[in-house]
Formats: sequence, C-alpha cells, structure tokens
Amino acid sequence: MTTPEIVDHYLAAWNERDPARRRDLVARTWTKDGSYVDPARRADGQDAISDMIGEAQSHFPGHSLRLRGAGEAHVDRLRFSWSLAPDGGGAPVLFGADFAFVAADGRLCDVTGFIDAAPAA
Repeated sequence: MTTPEIVDHYLAAWNERDPARRRDLVARTWTKDGSYVDPARRADGQDAISDMIGEAQSHFPGHSLRLRGAGEAHVDRLRFSWSLAPDGGGAPVLFGADFAFVAADGRLCDVTGFIDAAPAA
C-alpha cells in the first residue's frame, strides 16, 4: 500500500462504528500482532485494537477523525496529523499526530499517537 492508502485505511478503521466492519478494517490495516499506544490507551493485537477504537468512539459520539495535511513516509516509518471533529461540521475538539512503523506486507505494526490539543477538563 502507498502512504495515502495506509493512512486512509487507518482513518477508516477509527471512523467505522460497526464492530464487524471495524474489525475487518483493522485486520487490513494492522498486522496480526500490531500495537497502538497513546496517552490514554494501549492495545496489542487486532481484536484489542478494534475494541479500543470502539471504546474511544464512545467518548466522542458523532465525531470522526480527519487527516490534516499529507502523511509523510521514510523507509518503514510514517507520520501524519489528524483532527477529531463533529460529523456534521464544526470545530475540531482534538488535534494530534501519529507515528507508525510499517511491516513488510504494507500494514501497520506499531502506532504511537500524540495529542497536540485537547478540550479543557
């Protein structure tokens, strides 16, 4: 997969609310033993990543991730920035950047998410 395709699949997995379809997207996007970590959560393996995404969605119902700018790739690494905004439009409530390692098969094997700006507590 190309960098834009990887990022598109990644965002699609985070935005998919149907658990079965999300699990399929996660399987196409992450390796079987892939991992994800950010300041609020961690998941190892496709099932755990899919469940973690569903749990994260419950904190922001009616919101979706959107790519900010273009992703960048260097050898087996990539980074991209995103925002989380209401589905019907409106100001984003979160901004962040993710850094990832890409396995030889073109799927993600390790993703680290960083939150650049979040709502006040």
